[in-house]
Amino acid sequence: MASPVLPSSGVLSPLGLDAVRPAPGFWGDRIALNRAVTMAHAHEWMEKEGWIANFRGDVPRRGREFSDSEIYKLLEGMAWADHPALPELAAIVARAQEPDGYLNTRWKDARYTDFEWGHELYCYGHLIQAGVARLRMHGEDELTEVVRRVADHVCARFMETTETCGHPVIEMALVELYRATGTERYLEMARRFVERRGLPALADIEFGRGYFQDDIPVRQTRVFHGHAVRALYLAAGVVDVAVETGDVDLLKTVEAQWESTIARRTYLTGGMGSRHFGESFGEDYELPSDRAYSETCAGIASIMLSHRLLLATGDARYADLAERTLYNVVATALALDGKSFFYANPLQVRVPAKPLEGINLAAEGGLRSPWFTVSCCPSNIARTFASLPAYFAAAEESGVRIHHYTPSRIRHEGLVLDVETDYPWSGAVTVRVAEGGTGRISLRVPSWAEGATISHGGTKRAVSPGYAVAEAEGGWRPGDVITLDLPMTARWTVPDSRIDAIRGSVAIERGPLVYCAESVGDQPPLAEVVVRPEEPVEQAVDGAIELDVKAALISGAPTGWPYTAEKDSPEEEPITLRLVAYHRWGNHGPATMRVWLPVDTDPAFSGGTR
Repeated sequence: MASPVLPSSGVLSPLGLDAVRPAPGFWGDRIALNRAVTMAHAHEWMEKEGWIANFRGDVPRRGREFSDSEIYKLLEGMAWADHPALPELAAIVARAQEPDGYLNTRWKDARYTDFEWGHELYCYGHLIQAGVARLRMHGEDELTEVVRRVADHVCARFMETTETCGHPVIEMALVELYRATGTERYLEMARRFVERRGLPALADIEFGRGYFQDDIPVRQTRVFHGHAVRALYLAAGVVDVAVETGDVDLLKTVEAQWESTIARRTYLTGGMGSRHFGESFGEDYELPSDRAYSETCAGIASIMLSHRLLLATGDARYADLAERTLYNVVATALALDGKSFFYANPLQVRVPAKPLEGINLAAEGGLRSPWFTVSCCPSNIARTFASLPAYFAAAEESGVRIHHYTPSRIRHEGLVLDVETDYPWSGAVTVRVAEGGTGRISLRVPSWAEGATISHGGTKRAVSPGYAVAEAEGGWRPGDVITLDLPMTARWTVPDSRIDAIRGSVAIERGPLVYCAESVGDQPPLAEVVVRPEEPVEQAVDGAIELDVKAALISGAPTGWPYTAEKDSPEEEPITLRLVAYHRWGNHGPATMRVWLPVDTDPAFSGGTR
């Protein structure tokens, strides 16, 4: 099975890349762009920056201590995409491996001397994930041999110690290699790495041990904290260990951590990580729009975790969060041309960013960059899009569940389904039976889709959020059709009043998409706009990509001092504010942007007739 996650037990089993074939559409287009453009772009930059040359060893080493991992993530993407550049790149990596299996271009002369920042086990984790992808897509070859030797080296070196890595990822990688090979020691090594964390296993640092998730044992942790990517990668590995060892209590612990984090520490877009300091989660309800870090890699890690929890439990809420994050973080991170990226994904940009043609040293800003000093996000995007079809659907004991909607062909035990849709712009999803078979066909109804209906066999009925189940007496026949209709009305969204940074503001969503205002064209100054959520939202002339709302401009206090006894009042004449799907913002040059719009409470502003 060609899937990045393949648990041996759980409510659901993924349908891999060999069973789900995307067609042109929202995700199919991005998957094709990734293979044709983004991977080559990343490969070129890795050569230009000398990161690949580090493996050749004939020049002084360049790049950060973890730059090896970027080559490995690209290799994983190439493996899933069956990319022709993989064999040559894998051979370069293989030649750098030491006789005992050790492989690292930064620390080969000072092995394991810096567990906090060295990233040696982290790099191994990404290499192992690349090897698993190659094994499942192609079979044994030079890359998979390298990976087995690395994993054996890790087990020999660390099985009886109390050491671990400052950056998790080795845990889920070793579990997946166990699943692919059946080698028990890989699972046991992953389990021990999980149980060591928080004893503590690492030295203290300026960010505190919480940065590494090493301040509290995993089983005692109640919410995700510290560095967001590290926390989410660790949680994904913990789920893998729990599933493979049958540790129900450990799985429930992660479920509770996920619930607390979603309720208090997650942005409307699904983004995670509200602090630039330490790239970390903030405290409960600390979710500022303009200082949101919401790193692209954290979004990808969140999807990896949600997908694992979905497979383990079958609970649709995990697919709901994965969908939100896919459309509003991962899709946002990549430019429409496939050659530049957001590292951070704020929900408000106050000052237009300056154009940048080379490396972004800060990894911040409101403009996508072609490359970064720390360029973890481009290669992470490459491997995510390459493996994305494996997230779309899964098998259960009684049939097939479709989690994410995009044009595709799905095969399972003789049943062949063609999914036809213009989602997320349209809420109509048609599943057409191309080859007959038996079993239930379940379609996910997102949590926002109140009023959804499903039609098949001449009947139409209302369905609630969760999964809508369709069954055919005597089995499915070619030509049978199931239609899911999800209401796609734009809706105003109000934040929890405990989120201080956006109290008194509203946002607009439509289907799975979050919308934002962007200062392009003849838009008014976004810092001066107020809206009234009683006003209807109108679809702009060029379709659901853009929406229009009535708004007004604030006339500020006349004194030049921003604190007065007088309330700001809007201008009398309403204006029209155009919103764009958040994932499309930033493709037209430098701009300001905001998702959350202040609400006008002045009764004198009518905003037009209603």
